[in-house]
Amino acid sequence: MILLWACSLLSLFDRMVINVSLPLIGKEFGINEAAQGFLISLSFLSSSLFQIPGGLITDRIGNRKAVTFSIGWASLFTPLTGLAFSYPMLLIVRCLLGAGSALAAGAYMRIMVTFFPLKERATAKAISASVNSLAPAVATIVAATIIGVYGWRVVFIMLGIPGILIVSYLWFRFKDNPAEYPKITPKELAELRSSAEWEERMVAADSQITYGEFLRKPILWQLVLVWFFFDFTYWGFTTWLPSYLMTVKGFSLAKTGVYGALPYLIGTISMIYGGYLSDRLIGRRKWLFVPGALLAALALSLMIYAPSDTMTILYQCIAAAALFMAFGSFGGMQFDGLPKHIIASASATVNTAGQLAGLFSPFLLGYLIEVNGGSYTTAFLVMILSLILASGVALTIQCKEWGRKNE
Repeated sequence: MILLWACSLLSLFDRMVINVSLPLIGKEFGINEAAQGFLISLSFLSSSLFQIPGGLITDRIGNRKAVTFSIGWASLFTPLTGLAFSYPMLLIVRCLLGAGSALAAGAYMRIMVTFFPLKERATAKAISASVNSLAPAVATIVAATIIGVYGWRVVFIMLGIPGILIVSYLWFRFKDNPAEYPKITPKELAELRSSAEWEERMVAADSQITYGEFLRKPILWQLVLVWFFFDFTYWGFTTWLPSYLMTVKGFSLAKTGVYGALPYLIGTISMIYGGYLSDRLIGRRKWLFVPGALLAALALSLMIYAPSDTMTILYQCIAAAALFMAFGSFGGMQFDGLPKHIIASASATVNTAGQLAGLFSPFLLGYLIEVNGGSYTTAFLVMILSLILASGVALTIQCKEWGRKNE
């Protein structure tokens, strides 16, 4: 679990740091908000193109090789971001970074179904995915501090160091089979086998389904749509919130580092608790996801018209808590709906939707901000609508009747 969390944090930390760095990158290279948004979007474009191939490769070569390659690749191209001497070079580096990182998401899902029984997977997924809330908080504080002293380039170069350490551990110590770990107990292995056997009985009809055949299943495309609309708001929120606080609310870089991090610290707790609750709603997890997404939409709408800085911070904290609660429950929805034996490729398909959302969201919202003369109102209204659409699609999902988690 610690390894998954560390890998996930490193993978996401870079994307959060560049969000904080955007105003300074724009000033150095003389690019507007739309061009800054495109810089973010490009890495999502390359990642989305390689998500499904990466999942198919992972299902064949195993977790260890896939994760080692992905983290190693990121450890090379993240420092190169800080060494880019022009905007075109920066675009190339970010494009290559996204492509090589695409194997990780499917591999993480395979590790979870291998090392955790069904009744614990949403919690494990939420702990791993808590980096999606913690990384913005940590990145905002750390990046703002380092950038303020050394400039934006140094922080990217420094990110290569933990990557090298993680790659070394993965290559020499990580195993694909839980039984190869000397500290795992017979009781734990028996629980994993029992969970696997129970799942096979519950999904006997789909136990041999191929990836190509699963592409014709409605559940896959429902999950794809939910994740696209949800991630559209998530990436819009994390990309433009620092700029919103600095340019609209007039926060200093230091003040943005503190108050911009607060919603994500709250969101980290909410994410893990959402996964925990999700594991108690196996087969019915959408009833946690939908209220969370709708509450986040309401809080965002109130934040737009907040009369004071204090109310702005309050509403963004509520929005983050609800958003990440829904985020934590969605991982469990994938475990309920996707076949275990093709989990890497199937989840990579769902994750492709998130990458595409990350591609379109920063650029489109940046464009809306620019054409509206620096006003963020229209951009936030689009994010609110996207959450409502995600909730609507989620309501149509009918997962298998898993019954009680201990049955």
